[in-house]
Amino acid sequence: MSNAPHPLADPVPLAQALLRCASVTPADAGAQTVLGEALEALGFVVTRLRFGAIENLYARIGTEGPHICFAGHTDVVPEGARAAWTAGPFDGEIRDGVLFGRGACDMKGAIAAFVAATAAHLNGGAPQGSISFLITGDEEGPAVDGTVKVLEWMKDNGQIPDLCLVGEPTNPARLGEVIKIGRRGSLNATITVYGTQGHAAYPQRADNPCHRLVRVLAALTAAPVDAGSTWFEPTSLQVTSIDVGNPVTNVIPAVAVAKLNMRFNERHSGASLTAWLRAAIGQYTERFELDVSISGESFLTEPGPMVDTLRHAIATATGIDPQLDTGGGTSDARFIANYCPVAEFGLVGSTMHQVDERVPVAELQGLAVAYRSVLDAFLS
Repeated sequence: MSNAPHPLADPVPLAQALLRCASVTPADAGAQTVLGEALEALGFVVTRLRFGAIENLYARIGTEGPHICFAGHTDVVPEGARAAWTAGPFDGEIRDGVLFGRGACDMKGAIAAFVAATAAHLNGGAPQGSISFLITGDEEGPAVDGTVKVLEWMKDNGQIPDLCLVGEPTNPARLGEVIKIGRRGSLNATITVYGTQGHAAYPQRADNPCHRLVRVLAALTAAPVDAGSTWFEPTSLQVTSIDVGNPVTNVIPAVAVAKLNMRFNERHSGASLTAWLRAAIGQYTERFELDVSISGESFLTEPGPMVDTLRHAIATATGIDPQLDTGGGTSDARFIANYCPVAEFGLVGSTMHQVDERVPVAELQGLAVAYRSVLDAFLS
């Protein structure tokens, strides 16, 4: 035990080092090595897991329970119009107390805060339990060779934690406002309706698939899918594309295509919504195809003692009693929920994926304090 703070207890230098790795999915650019070396310096056993072209990392210190896992990703989205940045997207520059760089808030900053919190916690002695890191390089991409496969490896090797905390940016405006305890599911569907091509002046000789598709879409959007539930807003169905590809005005086309996205609550599954879509389309046409892709099912970590402990720890550190929320898009928490309770808490997300993505240094350090409070609450 030492009274002097560990060098890694300040998240800023590690965050800068991670930001200087241009780890645009699927590239790693050394980010996992930077993180792995920091964790090894803290005494973690680090296992590097490569699946396909993706670098992943699992690290753990301690062998007993309770077992708390920090989860996140070192990959980032492309920088976009580099000329529009006022700071280099991969320079890790600090200007006027603000850290700039692609991934600053989504989510290399949170990963650095994970490490800083762990360093501060371990400075008081060995944890009364275990701390682990599940870090992927495939969250912003297809998410095929990342968290899903690391979780399978963890299950096969007896490494499933009691609680997983994902460092996605959850706060709208101030650190401490929101903990996400669930996410909606996401379904993408392509509806292809077939007809019979013909002359527009002789519709009796054709079968117009556009008319059938319009009636299908009108029926699907006529009323809300549901009224929501205790923790989730109503399911959203949004038509995202209608395409016929007809270059002329005097031909009834043979095919009409529409695409839609559904963000659904726990009252449905991907399978039940697929069946609902198929039945609804079938009322207006017999000649159709329905292709569905489900990027994630909805999940909820039910409020209870574990969530209460997490909420109190964050409130203690930030001075704000966080709300419990299930909004937003999808994250890798959707995969983790199949194995253990999971929640999400991170930085303010107002600049994620934008030009000049950034985080105030004070906010980054505050997040490390909050994560340290969580570790103290569960492992002390």
